[in-house]
Amino acid sequence: MEKALLDNLRHSCAHLLAAAVMELWPKSRPTLGPPIEDGFYYDFDFSAQGGPPPSPGFGRAGASGGNDTPTEKDFSRIEEKMRALLPAWTGFSHAIVSPDQARESFAGNPYKQELIDEIVMKSEPITLYTCGGFTDLCRGGHSERPNEELKHFKLLSVAGAYWRGSEKNKMLTRIYGTCFSTAVELEAHLTMLEEAKKRDHRKLGKELKLFTFSDYVGPGLPLWLPNGTVIIEELEKLARETERDAGYQQVRTPHIAREQMYQTSGHLPYYADSMFPPMVMKEEHGEEIYYLRAMNCPHHHQIYAADKRSYRDLPLRLAEYGTVYRYEKSGELFGLMRVRMLSMNDAHIYCTPEQFASEFKAVNEMYLRYFKLFGFNKYAMRFSTHDPKELGKKYINNAELWKKTEDMVRRVLTESGINYVEAPNEAAFYGPKIDVQVWSSIGREFTIATNQVDFSVPGRFGLTYTDTDATEKTPLVIHRAPLGTHERFIGFLIEHHAGAFPVWLSPVQVQLAPVAERHVAGANKLAEELEAAGIRAAVDDANETVGNKVRKAAAQKIPYIIVVGDKELGGEDLMIRIRGQEKPEKMGKPVFLDRVRKEIQNRSL
Repeated sequence: MEKALLDNLRHSCAHLLAAAVMELWPKSRPTLGPPIEDGFYYDFDFSAQGGPPPSPGFGRAGASGGNDTPTEKDFSRIEEKMRALLPAWTGFSHAIVSPDQARESFAGNPYKQELIDEIVMKSEPITLYTCGGFTDLCRGGHSERPNEELKHFKLLSVAGAYWRGSEKNKMLTRIYGTCFSTAVELEAHLTMLEEAKKRDHRKLGKELKLFTFSDYVGPGLPLWLPNGTVIIEELEKLARETERDAGYQQVRTPHIAREQMYQTSGHLPYYADSMFPPMVMKEEHGEEIYYLRAMNCPHHHQIYAADKRSYRDLPLRLAEYGTVYRYEKSGELFGLMRVRMLSMNDAHIYCTPEQFASEFKAVNEMYLRYFKLFGFNKYAMRFSTHDPKELGKKYINNAELWKKTEDMVRRVLTESGINYVEAPNEAAFYGPKIDVQVWSSIGREFTIATNQVDFSVPGRFGLTYTDTDATEKTPLVIHRAPLGTHERFIGFLIEHHAGAFPVWLSPVQVQLAPVAERHVAGANKLAEELEAAGIRAAVDDANETVGNKVRKAAAQKIPYIIVVGDKELGGEDLMIRIRGQEKPEKMGKPVFLDRVRKEIQNRSL
């Protein structure tokens, strides 16, 4: 089913959910219920039912348990009511009403009243949609035959959610669900969700001792444990090698900067809400305002501006393994996928218009090489363009350059034969961009990287180069981060590989399990040989059975486990347990060392 039709189906199911909840909790106040990537949700205020409002991690007894806020225990009851209502849902009708009529329709619901006021301020029509006796404030987009098409749905979870996503607003109850056009699709999706629970990067991150969070440090600020740090360093090494071979130059820049820089770049008007609050510093000449950097590009522009540039110097490719900070709302933080500290192998390419196509194409090809290396078999480029109606508001007001750069990007994508879809009105404020969508091994979709065009900010900073005709011109800039934020990328890798990383990424590549105390010294010596060969090895010298040691190593998803006993220390072949294989293999030490070294060197899957 096409995405638009599927969204309509799920939007209709959100209405059906709201109707059922209103039947079971008649004093509840429905708010918003949109379709989302894998389903839909609807937010409710149940405080009028009695009892305290929910918290983000609430889990109170539901209506079936004698309380006034539903929980997952109530899902079967809600679903039963949804199915009971469905036969009467023969179709949606809509009416355009006056503000007074709309306010009267939703008297006693402050959330709908707020939405109505916003619609009035925008001078937009107010539309009410009705189906099966349930009426909602809505812009439309529904199933044409809901009683026939809304049969394959499932409620999934319940959570707390602030009204309009703001911590300053009231906490509501959000009920998530999903809906498909066929039973087969629904069942496949539910199976995927069950597998996803096993692969949850938060669960595996804790079990594999990769990262942690601390209330003392703050939400959204991950602390990388030794095992996780190994993965970060391997990704950084890969990025540096790849960028060196592609002609990038490494730079380093501060984590803070003066307010003036972000005002000049234009970021403050557009990103102020996503930046950490300003720091007011007392200097000799007066107060100075600084910000934690939320992006690297303005800093790199200052490096470009540090020297006079000629067309002979371009393209100039500046890369940095940098960290930025964004004040994401606490309710939106999610493990490594949504954090406040973001590390990335960011880079900016300064080029002439004539060089743009080849540079943009080279960036896309770099992405494709990464996908092959990490085993991403399904991916798509999401080409985000501007909306001419939003020029001067959401986007830089330069219609000519918008058209020129979007045409260039579109042409490069088409000529490269890259699978892409266009996403209107989703560009960056300074130019068109590409978001890279990848699918994990179980079919979950993630936005993993970005490739952006900037025709505006370089001019704001007065960046120029002397062209062949001796005139000063402004370079185009390509922003690219092929691995995205490494927090999110590692979160994706954890789920994609279910924690069983390729050998080159595995924190411990070979685990040695001494049979008895007398074998520990020999195991330590073997571990030193492995480390000298560039292989990460560890020895489990705990006072427990070798069987327990092997089981612990297997649970840590270590690629190779070697039991070290009298035979192994006496020079016989090693008996090696290989992850994913039922039976161990016997292998001579030189052969084993060569095998593992090649896997690491080639970054094999």
